[in-house]
Amino acid sequence: MSGVRVLVAGASIAGPAVAHWLRRRGAEVTVVERAADLRPGGQAVDARGITKEVIRRMGLDAAVRAARTETAGAHTVDRDGAVLTTFSAEDDGGDGFISEIEILRGDLSRVLYDDTRDGVEYLFGDRIAELVQDADGVDVTFAGGEKRRFEVVVGADGLHSGLREAVFGPRERFVRHLGHVLAFYTVPNEFGLDRWLLDHREAGRSAGLRPIPDPTRAMAMFSFPAGDFDVDFRDVAAQKRLLRERMDGMGWLSAEILAHVDDAPDFYLDQVAQVVMDSWSSGRVVLLGDAGFSSSPMSGQGTGLALVGAYILAGELAAAGWEPKVGFARYEALMRPFVEANQEMARLNARSREVDAPDTLFDGDWLPELIERAINGVDLPDYAGLPDAGPSRATSPTITG
Repeated sequence: MSGVRVLVAGASIAGPAVAHWLRRRGAEVTVVERAADLRPGGQAVDARGITKEVIRRMGLDAAVRAARTETAGAHTVDRDGAVLTTFSAEDDGGDGFISEIEILRGDLSRVLYDDTRDGVEYLFGDRIAELVQDADGVDVTFAGGEKRRFEVVVGADGLHSGLREAVFGPRERFVRHLGHVLAFYTVPNEFGLDRWLLDHREAGRSAGLRPIPDPTRAMAMFSFPAGDFDVDFRDVAAQKRLLRERMDGMGWLSAEILAHVDDAPDFYLDQVAQVVMDSWSSGRVVLLGDAGFSSSPMSGQGTGLALVGAYILAGELAAAGWEPKVGFARYEALMRPFVEANQEMARLNARSREVDAPDTLFDGDWLPELIERAINGVDLPDYAGLPDAGPSRATSPTITG
């Protein structure tokens, strides 16, 4: 065992994933999460290409597949519900518009937590209040008052990362909005939804329903253009008012779906945004996932970037003998082309939703090459010869409805 003490901020997906690999490489890992518990539900996330290989190396393939939404595919529909186009989960070898491995964010978070909870310390209901670096470590003061010292600190606390702001500067320097807002929440499945996602789009807006593991419920999805979004991401009541205003007059089943918004316990709304930074590390602090390189939900690859990044970050730190400067540099060199390809895909997708988007936006021989880089754009090192404690015991996932 290395005895290196690593603090990870954030217990959604990137945090528990990097905790898995850091533990296997011999580090003593603590994960701090400001929420009192894991957040259930959330939007569906996908695993494509090399991300599936990382899940296999984690020993979690069976657990992840058991928690899938089992979505068979997607229908785009007109205002009357007539099917316009169909996409199958079997398209492109399972790496298409609807991926073979699609899972609710909260269910994947639970799988990762169940996998790591016996070998990793989790501190829920707390956060980093202050940290001071020196040449040999980082002194951390938690909001609860406790003080500890770590050799490495990993920020995996999402798009609105408090650690990024504390160490690298205000969010305005790094967050790039793509001009759209997304909203998700669960509703009673009174719409006859089976295993097929339904999606309706008009005038730059979209409304949709997707199946979830609980067949009595469904996930509502909305998007609308909003370059002037200025609602506090913590003010849920204001967010719901905004959603109603911007979706007013939308056809299909939109009014019926919106009728459930006040009863939704898991409502989520936020801008579609990317995080663009010249460097993901500063001294002994490094960023992972959306905190450092959000590609936005428009890429469909945020989970892939988090899981692949977690594998590479832990591997390169261990390969560098836990020397942060060396490990962080190699991590960034391997990951940045992969990140940039996914951010480019997301920007194109956001542009395609605009009312005046040209029909030829995706024309060209370059598109298949960009998609390949966005799905398989990293040669995964095998890290042969590094310490490896092996996967944790496989646990059956606790599925949220």
